[in-house]
Amino acid sequence: MAILFYLSRGIRLALAQNRILASGELLQSFKLYRYRVVVSGLVLSNQLAVCPFTTLAYRPVYLCQRFSQIRGFVTGRSETKARSEFEQQGKEELNCKMLPVKPFERLPKTVVPVHYDITIKPDLVKLVFEGHESVTLKVVEPVDQIILNSLELELENIRIADESGQETNISNIVLDVENEKVTFKLDSMLQPGQYYLKLAFKGAIIDKLKGFYCSKYVSADGEERYSGVTQFEPTDARRAFPCWDEPAVKATFDITLVVPKDRVALCNMPVVSELPYEADPNLHVVKFDRTPIMSTYLVAFVVGEFDYVEERSTDGVLVRVYTPVGKKEQGRFGLYVAAKVLPYYKEYFGVEYPLPKMDLVAVADFAAGAMENWGLVTYRETCLLVDDQNTSTQRRQWVAIVVGHELAHQWFGNLVTMEWWTHLWLNEGYATFVESLCVDHLFPEFKIWTQFVTDTSTPALDLDSLKNSHPIEVPIGHPDEIDEIFDDISYHKGAAIIRMLHNYIGDDDFRRGMKLYLTRHKYGNTFTEDLWAALSEASSKPVGSIMSGWTKQMGFPVIRVTARQEGDDKRILQLSQQRFLADGTKDENNTMWMVPIEIATSRSPTTPSKSFVLEGETAEVVLDDIRPDDCFQMNPGQVGFYRTCYEPDLLKQLVSAIDHQTLPPLDRLGLLDDLFALVQAGHSSTVEALTLLEAFANEDQYTVWNRVCSALSKLSHLLAYTEHHELLKSFGRRLLGGMTRKLGWESKPDEEHLTKLLRSLLLGRMAMFDDPEVIAEAERRFDLHIKGQEQVPADFRSTVYKAVLRTGSRSKYDDLLRIYREATLHEEKDRIASALGTIKNEEILKEVLAFAMSNEVRSQDTVFVISSVASSKLGRELAWNYFKDNWDLFNERFKGAFLLVRLVKSLTENFASEEKAIEIDNFFKEHHCVGTERTVQQSVESVRLNAAWLGRDAEAVGIYLTSKTNAAVSQ
Repeated sequence: MAILFYLSRGIRLALAQNRILASGELLQSFKLYRYRVVVSGLVLSNQLAVCPFTTLAYRPVYLCQRFSQIRGFVTGRSETKARSEFEQQGKEELNCKMLPVKPFERLPKTVVPVHYDITIKPDLVKLVFEGHESVTLKVVEPVDQIILNSLELELENIRIADESGQETNISNIVLDVENEKVTFKLDSMLQPGQYYLKLAFKGAIIDKLKGFYCSKYVSADGEERYSGVTQFEPTDARRAFPCWDEPAVKATFDITLVVPKDRVALCNMPVVSELPYEADPNLHVVKFDRTPIMSTYLVAFVVGEFDYVEERSTDGVLVRVYTPVGKKEQGRFGLYVAAKVLPYYKEYFGVEYPLPKMDLVAVADFAAGAMENWGLVTYRETCLLVDDQNTSTQRRQWVAIVVGHELAHQWFGNLVTMEWWTHLWLNEGYATFVESLCVDHLFPEFKIWTQFVTDTSTPALDLDSLKNSHPIEVPIGHPDEIDEIFDDISYHKGAAIIRMLHNYIGDDDFRRGMKLYLTRHKYGNTFTEDLWAALSEASSKPVGSIMSGWTKQMGFPVIRVTARQEGDDKRILQLSQQRFLADGTKDENNTMWMVPIEIATSRSPTTPSKSFVLEGETAEVVLDDIRPDDCFQMNPGQVGFYRTCYEPDLLKQLVSAIDHQTLPPLDRLGLLDDLFALVQAGHSSTVEALTLLEAFANEDQYTVWNRVCSALSKLSHLLAYTEHHELLKSFGRRLLGGMTRKLGWESKPDEEHLTKLLRSLLLGRMAMFDDPEVIAEAERRFDLHIKGQEQVPADFRSTVYKAVLRTGSRSKYDDLLRIYREATLHEEKDRIASALGTIKNEEILKEVLAFAMSNEVRSQDTVFVISSVASSKLGRELAWNYFKDNWDLFNERFKGAFLLVRLVKSLTENFASEEKAIEIDNFFKEHHCVGTERTVQQSVESVRLNAAWLGRDAEAVGIYLTSKTNAAVSQ
C-alpha cells in the first residue's frame, strides 16, 4: 500500500484509502521547508520536513513508492524499525540534487471569511477599477494579525470591527508582493468570534488575460472598445479584490457592479436589482443575488456589449449564451448542448444543479479554452460559437466537448472542490472523462469513445513515459508552480485512469459512487482519498488500494506477454510488469501498480474472456477454449492505462489480424501505438514499425488513421534532420493515397460524422506530404474561393490554406493575410494563423513571426502562430532564435501564464540533437522562466530521445525507404 505524508494544518499522515492520524498528531514536531528534490532528473517532491528522530537534514515528505518504506508508522512496528527505514531512504536522498525554490506557506486558518459583500466600479475607457468590500470573518483562536491575499491592488480605509461596531486599531500593514499577501498587524488581540473587515481598493484592468482584464472589440460603428472580463483560476481573484484566495477557504458572495447603462453586466448569480447611480446618470448599480458557499477562483463577472439566446432546460434552469453583438445565431448550437447537458448530469449524478441560471459567454480574448465559473462560464469564441456555413465538423464536435467539460465542473470542482491544487485532477481529470459521457449521450454519431484513445489516453501515455513527468497528485506550494500542472497528466491521464476504473467497477456502481461522493461533500472540499472511499463503498471493491498507485506514482507499466499452447484448447500466458520509460532504461525503484487486466480472443474480440487485477510483478494466466490458430489481445478497447509488449510470434498473429481487419479498430490503433512507443524506447526497430504501417493501407476507420498519421508526423519531424525526409513523404503518399482517392473531396449525402473527419485528416496529411494532385486541387479551389465564385467547405478549408502555401508563393500569402484581416469569425482567423507557418519561404516565415507579435494578432493567438512556424525544421530554428532574441518581450507579455508553457513546449520538443538539448537547457538556466521549469526539463528530455532514436535507426530507415521507393518506381 502506498503511503502519503500530506502536509496541511500541522502535519497529517495519510494512507491511500483513509487518513489515520488527525492533524498534528505524532508528527507535530516536523518542521516544514520548501525544496524541490530531483533524483536522476525526476522531481519527486516539493515538500520537505525535518524529522525529529533522524540525523538527516532534510526529508522528502511525499509518496513512498515501495510498500515497505515507513510502514512502521502505520502497522504498529517499533520506532527502531521506523527509524531504520527512514535512515535507509535518507541515504539514497543524500544523492539527490536539491534545487531551492520559493518558500511558501498557506494562509493561516485562525481567521477565515464567512461572507464577502463586494462592490466594483470599472472604468472601461481608462482601464482602471475601484471598489470596496465588507468581509464577515470568523476568528477561530486569539490572533494579533490578519493575513489574506492581495496582488497589484491599492488598499485604503481599512477597518476591523466586532459585531457591536467596536473597532480594533491596525498598527501596521505589511505587503508581501512575492507571496501575494497582505498582513494587517493589530494593536490588540482579537478573541474568537465574528468580526467585519472593511476596506476600499483600486486596481488596473490589465491586458494579461488574468485577474480582472480587458478584452478589445470593435463596435458596430467601428469604434474600438473594451469589455471587462475575469479569469481567477488558479490564484488571480486576489488581483480583483483582497480575499482568502485558496480553494478550501469557501464563503458566500454578494456582488454589485457599477457599470454604464448601455453595457451588459453578468455575474455568477441572477440580477436582483438595477438602480441609478447617483453620482453619474450614465451609470447604474447592478446587484446580484447571493452565491452559494464557493471558492474565490470560481467568482466571475463580465461587463460588455453582448447579444444572447436563451432556453429553459427540462429541469427548469434558465440557460443563456451571450455572444458578441450580431453573432447570437452562432450561439444556438452551444445553447442546445448546454440545455441538454444540465438535466443529463442531474440524472446521471443524482444531484441537482444548485443555481437558478447558467450563462455561457463568448469572450474575444481568453487564454484557455473556457473557465467553469459557477453559473457564468466564459469561453473563447472558437470554443462556443458555431457558424453553420463556416464552422468545420471537427470544431462543432470540439464545442460540444468543451461545453460538456465546463458544465461537468459545476458538480466536480464547484459543488465539490479539491482541498488544494495537489488534487487538481479531481476537477480536471473527472471533467475530461465525464465530457465524453455526455457527448456520447447527446451525439452518439460522434463515436466519441473511439476518439478518446487517440485524443486523451495516448497524449497522456506519451508524456507520462518521460522521466520528467509528474504524478497526478503533485505537491504544489507557491502559485508559480500551479500553471504547469494544467497538462496532459492532470487532464488526460486523470481521465484515462477514471475510464479504467469505470470499466473495472461498472457503470451502475460508478454512478452510485459519484452520487455518494457529491452528496457527502457538497459545498465542501475533498482529497483524492474521499473519492476512492465513496467508490469503494458503492462497489464493494478495493478502489483505494488499486487506484492510489495510479495517482501518487508517476508513470505507468508496460505489460510483457509470452504464451505457450497446451493441447487444442488451452493457452498459458506469462505476464510481467515494469515501469515503461521512453528512454528504454530500467526503473531503479521497481515501481509496481495494481493493474486491471482484460484479455480477449479472436473468437470474441470485443468481449473480454478474462478479467483480473495484476497485483504483483508477474502472473500466469490460463485461457480456455482457444485453438492454436486463434489469437488473443491484451487490453481490448484500450481501456487500461498501460503499454503491451508481445513476444514476436504473438505480434505476427496480430499483424495478420490487422490485414484481415478481424482485430477491432481500437485494438488496431493500440497495437500501432504500443509498437511506436517501444520503438522510441529502443525496444523495437523503426523499420518494424514502418512495416506494420503498411498493413493499414486499406484501413477505413478515422481513429486508426488518426494514429497512423500521428506516427508519420513524428517520423517526419525526426527525418527532417536526415537526407531521408523526401523518401518518407513518398512512403506516406503511397500509404494514404488509396483511401484519399476513395473518399475524394466531396461529402456524400448522409455521410457519417467520422467519415467527414477522415477526409479532412487524409487530405491535410497528403498536403503536408506535398502530394501534387492534392495541392493542385487545393490551388484550384482556393482561386475560386478568393474570387467569391465557390466557397471552400469549412471541413477542409484549413487543408486548402496550408496546401497553397507549400509553394512559398508571396501572392498566396498576401491573399491569406487579407482574408485574415477581413474575417469576423475567430475560427477562420485561427485556420489562417495555423496555416501561415507551413510556407517554405524563409523570408516570409520571418514576417510571420513578426506578424504573430503584432497588434493584429491577439495575445491568446500569438502562441499558435509561432507554433505553426515551429512545425517544420526550417521554421523551428527561426522561431527558436526569434524567441531567444525577443526574450524580454515574450517574458513581459506571457510571464506567469500557461500560454508561455505551451510556447516553450512547441518551440523546443522536436529538435533532435544533443547540442540543441544543451542549448535549450542553458538558455533557460540563464533566463529563468517562471512556471516552465518542468516543461523545459520535459522538452530537453524529448530532444535527447529524438537524438537517440535517430542515432539508432536513421541509417536502417533510409535503406528501407529507399527500397520501397525503388520497388514502387519499378512497378
